[in-house]
Amino acid sequence: MQKNVLVVDDDEDLSYIISDMLESYGYNVLIAENADKAFELLSENTFHLLLLDINLPDSTGFEICKELREVSSVPVVFASARTSETDRITGFDIGGDDYLPKPYSMKELLARVNAVIRRAYGFDNVEKIIQFGGIVVNITSRTVTKNNKLISLSLKEFDLLAYLCEHKNSAVPKEKLITEIWGAFSIVEPSTLAVHIRWLREKIEDYPAKPQYIKTVFKVGYMLEVAE
Repeated sequence: MQKNVLVVDDDEDLSYIISDMLESYGYNVLIAENADKAFELLSENTFHLLLLDINLPDSTGFEICKELREVSSVPVVFASARTSETDRITGFDIGGDDYLPKPYSMKELLARVNAVIRRAYGFDNVEKIIQFGGIVVNITSRTVTKNNKLISLSLKEFDLLAYLCEHKNSAVPKEKLITEIWGAFSIVEPSTLAVHIRWLREKIEDYPAKPQYIKTVFKVGYMLEVAE
């Protein structure tokens, strides 16, 4: 599955060099030149990794990471010309996953990004399939079948089902689902989540009004309940 990366750096030329390199290795990359743009993109998209410069025109990478950690555990790699021990320790203390001093080679950057992605999400060459009843959810190929018939899901419907699958038999708070599916700073009402859950049930469940798998957890959120 293609991974989404957000590059936050006010050096536009460097950002596009990084973007071209990462995209040539299969990543999907968006660029923000400042904190405001970064938060805008974070509210509209789901990312698998952030590459953050520290010195930005309107804020710092540290501040972005602090705010992000209040709502999301998405991996963060700092890349900065600030190389003091204090800055590196600060980066890790506030939730950074790696710290790459500038200047760096594209080869080293790719290696660091790949390593963090592997630690966070595992290896993509291992197909991830979750099966329950007559439902088969292939997270790697983003396909769902019911009784061997392909089910058509929207992007958000699939992302929601896949997240519930990866946390099966665990109650997931509504706020966590909204953050992970719609973006860390998205303005999405719980009613939007409820509508997507209803649509999923209508496609997955035999009796949507009395769901067997996608359960509501009172005052918490939702859970995919399946036999182990």
